[in-house]
Amino acid sequence: MSTTSGAVWGRAEQQDFRSRVRGTLLGAAVGDALGVPVDGLGIEEIRQVHGPEGVADLAPAYGRRGAVTHHTQLTLFTVDGLIRAQVRRDTGAWHPPTDLHRAYLRWAATQRDWGPDLRRKDDGWLAREEWLYARRDPTRALLMGLGDERMGTLDDPKNPAADGPEAVARSAPFGLLVGWEPQLVAQLAVECAAQTHGHPTAYLAAGAYAVTVHALARGESLDGAVQRTLALLAARPGHEPVSEALQHALGAVRQGLPGPGRVEELVGSGAAPGVLSGAVYCALVAQDVRHGLRLAVNQGGASAPTATLTGGLLGALHGETALPPAWLAELEGRPTILELADDFAMEMTQGPALHNPAGASPGWLARYPRGN
Repeated sequence: MSTTSGAVWGRAEQQDFRSRVRGTLLGAAVGDALGVPVDGLGIEEIRQVHGPEGVADLAPAYGRRGAVTHHTQLTLFTVDGLIRAQVRRDTGAWHPPTDLHRAYLRWAATQRDWGPDLRRKDDGWLAREEWLYARRDPTRALLMGLGDERMGTLDDPKNPAADGPEAVARSAPFGLLVGWEPQLVAQLAVECAAQTHGHPTAYLAAGAYAVTVHALARGESLDGAVQRTLALLAARPGHEPVSEALQHALGAVRQGLPGPGRVEELVGSGAAPGVLSGAVYCALVAQDVRHGLRLAVNQGGASAPTATLTGGLLGALHGETALPPAWLAELEGRPTILELADDFAMEMTQGPALHNPAGASPGWLARYPRGN
């Protein structure tokens, strides 16, 4: 698994990449925040509360506007784990699924503990962010999957019946490994999804989402990215439900004006392939980020995960400056998200200047400890 060599990264390329990283992480978080107040409500219920147009702006959830859920929390820990994998590589230890699993266990600790435990020397900076200790209705599959030290694998996955969208919703950062080959991105996302969601449709949907983000972050169109994902999926056993869901999203684009009924039909019961399908559709027909996210939210299905995925796609496609500023201004955790996004971009473009087998920046190792 090779990272990008230094020669690829001119200044303009670095700035474009950083904008897409920020766009992906902020876009997913804004979608999460927009969707959570109405998650699981029918479209008529949404309209009764928010008016005939449905949700048009951030609304209160968990006692504030702009609150995010476990989808965003786990996405941030995915980024943390990916940076840590790169840093640990200097030691000769190179097994990213293990680094991601450790990161997800740090998230699981935030759901049990009152606040950061400064005695844990290997936590790094992200696990010391107090706002991440808020418990935002994590699903049973997440808590069970990360409830002990055993790491789920493809051969022995955790929660083999779990087919929800939670593992997909944390998988956008894998797509930001733009120096990796797409099949390696897919493989890592799939392996890490199986740590909590062992149903093939759930982990293959996570791989499909990561690969789609990957193509967008490399500058492809969304339609081209989905076609590339379908070609890559076709080689994997059990891909049919996920491939069919993506085909449905592409087909729905040609079926007239977008509306809640069409999105709800694609999302279906809220299992991983349906949520991915609904999100891809919303991103494909979006006139802009605001339109796409409102479409993802104002439907009777799983609003928060659908909008999280939609925001990640549109953020990777357009970069951070396309996101609605008024929503960003109220987004919970925005300083943390930006700091982490910039650290990730710096690691991926200038990692050798931060650490190498001969030595490392003490400040960087304090943020992202190598561990044992």
